[in-house]
Amino acid sequence: MTDNKVKVGITQGDINGISYEIIIKTLKDNRLLDFCIPVLYGSPKVLAYHRKAIDVENFSLISIAEAHEAKPKKACIINCHDDNIRVELGKATTYAGEAAYQAMEIAVKDLIDRQIDVLVTAPIDKHTIQQKDFQFPGHTEYLQSRLEIKDTLMMMVGPDVRVGVVTGHIPLSEVAQTLSVDLILRKLRIMNESLKNDFNIQKPRLAVLGLNPHAGDHGLLGKEETDIIEPAVKQATDEGMIVIGPFAADGLFGSGSFSKFDGIMAMYHDQGLAPFKALSFDQGVNYTAGLPVVRTSPVHGTAYEIAGLGKANPDSFRQALYLACDIYRTRKMNKELKKNAMPVRNNGKEE
Repeated sequence: MTDNKVKVGITQGDINGISYEIIIKTLKDNRLLDFCIPVLYGSPKVLAYHRKAIDVENFSLISIAEAHEAKPKKACIINCHDDNIRVELGKATTYAGEAAYQAMEIAVKDLIDRQIDVLVTAPIDKHTIQQKDFQFPGHTEYLQSRLEIKDTLMMMVGPDVRVGVVTGHIPLSEVAQTLSVDLILRKLRIMNESLKNDFNIQKPRLAVLGLNPHAGDHGLLGKEETDIIEPAVKQATDEGMIVIGPFAADGLFGSGSFSKFDGIMAMYHDQGLAPFKALSFDQGVNYTAGLPVVRTSPVHGTAYEIAGLGKANPDSFRQALYLACDIYRTRKMNKELKKNAMPVRNNGKEE
């Protein structure tokens, strides 16, 4: 970290979507430079193209060759491409997918090498980015592979709600057969530890959703609740976690009872993300819990339909940047507290 400011790596995402627009709108506020050093992995040429398309004047980034050259009070850009890079606004192209991957690969290497402190990823097209070196459903699985981490948790973070998903990016038809007591328990452990270490919630209260309508209705509408989810909740409770459920998803969100919990564990992607985005779309952040590094992203996609029109809302991306810095500082503070903690004495002996 430079001058006590968090060095934030930002990937350009899909060059044909709204990524550059939300990045420009966020970084043009110079107040960000009071607490972080933004480093964009992308292309000055593409930046200029999008700046002109959305009619933003008096905005520029300092070109640097490597992240260690970044200085306080300056937002920087690292050129990851040659000058032949081309933008086709609103189109899903394999070329844009390749450009997104190239920038992400360089940024992740710098993150692993600690040249940057945190990573904020702009939206990619999960179809066009697929290639020999990227065969993953999204950023979460790619980072998990690169960092050789067995388990992570996709956690959506909003002002009033945090939602994790057990099965993530898999087809709905495979959810029931994928669920297991062990899998749910592993995800609950990650959420519980993240809430404590990343969000400073010392005794997190976790709600677990059922899989079936009415949480199975005592086996009438499915047995996953009684056979898998309830045993996982019991084991998590036996481990000392505060976990309650399974709840019917519609009732928990519809009644507002979700606000009583620090984290909610959904069984599958849309079960958790649909209500989350209804509640927190503009302010929501996608956070990859369970990594030794910090990575966040906005909750929306490439939004090709409004690319280059100046209509994109940067709030989710801005919140992703804020959250990445907050978590980095919280982790650093907790690490210092643990290092400086007085040893516990028992009968005159240190433990």
